[in-house]
Amino acid sequence: MTRTKILERFRRKIASGQPIIGGGAGTGLSAKCAEAGGIDLIIIYNSGRFRMAGRGSLAGLMPYGDANAIVMEMAREVLPVVDHTPVLAGVCGTDPFRIMDRFLAEVRDAGFAGVQNFPTVGLIDGQFRRGLEETGMGYDKEVSMIARAHRLDLLTCPYVHDEHEAYAMASAGADVVVAHVGLTTKGLIGAQSALGIDEAIERVQVMADAAHSARDDVLVLCHGGPIAEPSDAAEVLTRTRGVVGFFGASSIERLPTEPAIIGQVQAFTALRLPES
Repeated sequence: MTRTKILERFRRKIASGQPIIGGGAGTGLSAKCAEAGGIDLIIIYNSGRFRMAGRGSLAGLMPYGDANAIVMEMAREVLPVVDHTPVLAGVCGTDPFRIMDRFLAEVRDAGFAGVQNFPTVGLIDGQFRRGLEETGMGYDKEVSMIARAHRLDLLTCPYVHDEHEAYAMASAGADVVVAHVGLTTKGLIGAQSALGIDEAIERVQVMADAAHSARDDVLVLCHGGPIAEPSDAAEVLTRTRGVVGFFGASSIERLPTEPAIIGQVQAFTALRLPES
């Protein structure tokens, strides 16, 4: 499915009053189930693999593997089992060991419909972030990657973390901007500290407004922090302007999986053998 057709489908859905729902998949089964549930967009990246291996999502920002190589390995597992849903690759745009134009062409040729910027230095702050920016591994490289992907006619759905990043990504041609308000809470390996829902809504709105000030046709989704369950996403969509959907990673595959497996095992362990 071409970028143009994907966006046309998204806009028809929005016009009918339905939000766009995107989700991460760390396994082929997660992707297959998400598609069966009617998801609009599937995104795979290294944190999905780590998350479904029982590690926190920030493992994807640590030196536990080559993020761009991992996503291409995951493609072999996920792409063949997805029939009609666009699948995006999480591309580490700051990777100094990739010629980015060539790598993006490989991503396209592998069968991905588009890209997202992950791992992203947008999740890093403080002195370490300043050091990355000063030594050529900053967020501007992710903006450049999105611009390059746009020129290749790939669907682009970057994470943004503040109004400056939102404006930059929309200006670079991003089709969908995902307003990220922190690690998802809840569950066995979710974050314990997060914004309250009111502050998260305020930050999503600021990022949405910044993106739309750059380009009024960019689509904005919300993601992360306290926006963990469908009811949370519904509240954000109700209380914001110009936010047309939700993107979930842990919310789509980890949070549903944990209680389902625990409950099923508990049901089996509650069985009793017949008296002899």
